Amino acid sequence: MKRLLTQLAAGAALLCPCLPAQAVSHVFLVQNSGWMEPFYADPASQFKPLVTELAAAVTQPGDRMVLAAFNQSLPGAPSPKALMSARVAEGAVRAQVRDALAGLQPARKPGSSALADTDLGEAVQAAIGTALGGKPGLVWLVTNNRNSPHNDQATARRNREFYQLIHQGGGIAAALAYPLKMPVEGTHFRADGLMLYVFAVGEQGARELDALLAAGRIAHVITEPPARLKPLDRATVRLVPRKVENAPGVSFSMAPDGMLRADVAPDANAPAAKIGWNLENTMYPYTIASATLAARSVLGFDTRDIRLDDASIRNLAPGHSEPLASVMQLPVAQLPGKWSLDAIRSAGSAFVLPGRIELQLSGQRLELSQTFRRRMEALFPGDPLPDIFVPPADIRGSRAVLPIEVRVHYGMAPLAALMGGALALTAALGAAAYAYARPRKAYLTVDGEPRTMMARAGTTQPVYDKAGAQLAQLKTTIFGHQLTGLREGAQVRLGR
Repeated sequence: MKRLLTQLAAGAALLCPCLPAQAVSHVFLVQNSGWMEPFYADPASQFKPLVTELAAAVTQPGDRMVLAAFNQSLPGAPSPKALMSARVAEGAVRAQVRDALAGLQPARKPGSSALADTDLGEAVQAAIGTALGGKPGLVWLVTNNRNSPHNDQATARRNREFYQLIHQGGGIAAALAYPLKMPVEGTHFRADGLMLYVFAVGEQGARELDALLAAGRIAHVITEPPARLKPLDRATVRLVPRKVENAPGVSFSMAPDGMLRADVAPDANAPAAKIGWNLENTMYPYTIASATLAARSVLGFDTRDIRLDDASIRNLAPGHSEPLASVMQLPVAQLPGKWSLDAIRSAGSAFVLPGRIELQLSGQRLELSQTFRRRMEALFPGDPLPDIFVPPADIRGSRAVLPIEVRVHYGMAPLAALMGGALALTAALGAAAYAYARPRKAYLTVDGEPRTMMARAGTTQPVYDKAGAQLAQLKTTIFGHQLTGLREGAQVRLGR
């Protein structure tokens, strides 16, 4: 182990300058051991153009990129060895990579004419630990899939170490492999295929890889579907709604981003829907030999089991689907009524209740697709490394999540009624205000003589005799007039 650490440190030192901690970066590892001789020697080889176009497709301006050649680290010949390290500039990657690869040839052992051996695990560990410094990023490994340190007989053990690095260590959150047909012939060897691995380091690296796949940027160069190495315990199947029955007032659709939408009429009182799904295996290249299914919906604070007609699947090949019937209930009690404040706020649009459908596969048994196995045997005959595609024994379950939105569409009637009521109330208040503020005539008889006074509601006015002495007070309300404070013996009354 001490010797291995020494070799890793020597190889890692040549990958500097190290990448800044804040950058999500790309590290491209290109194999140049003896087994790769035909990829360099064959005039028709597309090996270097492939690496060039891949780097141009997956990087963007501002990304950090390291390009390094690797074989096996020996004293005096460290590996990996950096060919370039730069921040990606607009339109510059293709020329930079092409120039860096132009003079690259198969390496030889120090002080010998023998071609160098290969250590895939050493290269990946150096990329993760030194080039990325343990930070998130993507490591791209281009290899002929032969892992043969010292050309010894411990190849199977070395393969298992590489397998364990991918599945159990190194901070690798996701890993894909692209087996590519590339027949080449050199002076010493011939080959039929090439393997491209991409390792996402950290959860942020996994999100970066998902974004690349969603944008189709890898597919610009490689049209083959990726074979999944990791993870094998999530997003293994996909649910696609096929038909919906017995759900008056409820309809389902799929949004472009893959979200399931349930549109519910505001008067739907018991939306229990029979939904027919297509259950698709998205875990290429693995066949789900057997698994037990359970499903539930989580909407707001409401969690309900989804009843499945068949709670098991058998021999579901990658990319294939089979029908799955279910009964799902929507949480009517959580949906606002048409006269609620939420409904009025959502008038003319929709009230949205976000949630998800969770599908759990337990007792899961995976098998490598026979079609994929035959393809690997054709591309890499006699190579035991494809055993890394054997699913780990501890992967016995997986979970798939389908986002869902329950949308209730409210018409304009409640809002119109509310607006009409508000207008009527405003008019009534306006009329009351006018009535309150309008001057009114008050007819009085003072000392036998008729008198007319003008008064507004809410006011109190003195009433005088001819000599100017106050006889009483006239109090006016919206309901009429009233005499108060009447002086003893005064001859004052309301009316004529």
